Amino acid sequence: MDFLGFNILDTFWVLFCAFLVFFMNLGFASVEAGFARSKNTVNILSKNFIVFAVSSLGFLFLGWGLMFGSDAGFVGTQNLWILGKSTEALEGIYGGTLTDQIPFWAKFFFQLVFCGTAATIVSGAVAERIKYIAFIIFSLILTLVIYPIVGHWIWGGGWLAKLGFSDFAGDTVVHSVGGWAALAGVIVLGPRIGKYTKNKKTGKTKANAIPGHNMSLAVIGLFVLWLGWFGFNPGSTLTFSNTSDVAHVVMTTNTAAIAAVLTSTITAWIIIGKPDLGMTVNGCLAGLVAITGGAQAVSVLSSFIIGLIAGVIVVLFVILFDKLKIDDPVGATSVHLGCGIFGTICIGLFAEKGVSSLNSVESGFNGLFFGGGVHQLGIQLLGIVVVGAFTFGSTLLVWFILKKTMGIRVSRKEEVEGLDIGEHGNRAYPNFAEQPEVIDDGEVAEITGITEPSETVSVSDTSTKGAKLTKVTIIANQARFGKLQSALEEIGITGITVTSVQGYGQQKGNTEYYRGAPVESKLLPKVKVDVVVSKIPTELLVGTVQKALHTGNIGDGKIFIYDVEDVVKVRTGESGYAALQDE
Repeated sequence: MDFLGFNILDTFWVLFCAFLVFFMNLGFASVEAGFARSKNTVNILSKNFIVFAVSSLGFLFLGWGLMFGSDAGFVGTQNLWILGKSTEALEGIYGGTLTDQIPFWAKFFFQLVFCGTAATIVSGAVAERIKYIAFIIFSLILTLVIYPIVGHWIWGGGWLAKLGFSDFAGDTVVHSVGGWAALAGVIVLGPRIGKYTKNKKTGKTKANAIPGHNMSLAVIGLFVLWLGWFGFNPGSTLTFSNTSDVAHVVMTTNTAAIAAVLTSTITAWIIIGKPDLGMTVNGCLAGLVAITGGAQAVSVLSSFIIGLIAGVIVVLFVILFDKLKIDDPVGATSVHLGCGIFGTICIGLFAEKGVSSLNSVESGFNGLFFGGGVHQLGIQLLGIVVVGAFTFGSTLLVWFILKKTMGIRVSRKEEVEGLDIGEHGNRAYPNFAEQPEVIDDGEVAEITGITEPSETVSVSDTSTKGAKLTKVTIIANQARFGKLQSALEEIGITGITVTSVQGYGQQKGNTEYYRGAPVESKLLPKVKVDVVVSKIPTELLVGTVQKALHTGNIGDGKIFIYDVEDVVKVRTGESGYAALQDE
């Protein structure tokens, strides 16, 4: 079906896939916010909004022209400015670029969402300590110049493309570029406060877990990204005319993902002792990244093997980066850089002629494992080295210049209190109290929110004569609360106050892990029950509690007994024993 010379089905397919890739912005925002602390949620969501707007501006203003302006070796040099040109003029200039079956603006938008993805990768790695304005400026430079230059080398007819470098949907152009830029930013920024601590006795540095605040949100984000990848990779066919090619890419994409989910879970289970959900999330993304560059050129079986290896690699990279004191809150460098490089190598290893028309028997190539020798592998390795050197070097320079001129890191006070307040002046969860955070980095964290009273409060004797009042506080295992409540009712106690608390005694809690690093605080969930009695004997109450809670195991709980000076019922003004009575 053609209209004005364009294929309607192909145009719809490319735009539909572009919409899916655009929808991945929600996935990135959700994963990053879930993996970060609640006090930085507004900042992370804001960055994921602004980064697409900024990258769109950069790519529209100059990025497209540098990427596709000509087939010169280093960068596009002709027709760089597309703003202000008529649609007819753009079709005349770029009609044959990538494909001639869809309109120019459809091709532009598809490439735009890929550009935005590369910039979004950086957001998660530098989360929780970067200045908002510094991130905006860096994202503009990345999408205006750096990303388009690499894109030109590989997708725009540049020198790597002419050598035969293969990158179907962006293992190098998108994921590695975003990963190298993220790594440079993390190095210049430094780790978050409290992420790494040094033992004064042994001199060894330990990585401390800083758990994310909402794993449900992170998992929702993962599934959004997984869905978006079915636009990312299959859409890179740029046509729906050969449905077998589309179906093949869908299958290799999904197969690599599920394989990586399994091996990342197993690897974390072996190393940590538990199946870490954060590692599983990163594992799924690792499989999706690893297959992106060669989804059209490898078999479904090979994609399964690639995913199996990627799931192991990402867990090892997360642990390695922690040992190197490279603080990446969401694992973006491990996922996108580590597995982007791995996926690019896999093209030279697993490519197989004839698996699709995009790697046909006549014009395709075989990788090392299928009789192709080391030729393609050598080209892939050259591309990895050159792109890595250029991207890491250029982004490191940009980060360094920004650091020396405007500064890229928020103040210590802002970081401790959260970027939501310091950078944006509002909170994501205004009706919830922030959980107190223990920060151990050799400095005393500033305590905020406490003010001195404006005047001295006088204290008067309000004691009530009569029956003695006793407060009994019970710290108990949550599992025994139902039995405790029933026992208290049986002896005539009708009023209790129950609070969910966390703590530990001699037994401490179970070791908890977050993305491979142990969580230092080993707190156990408990319930605190407060009871005030008068005529009910304290001995009876204590004996009843002991009987209800006793199992003979460590952690049965404790009972604290206090003298109470007085109690006043607010509604009636009654005090003492009378205030404890319910009508």
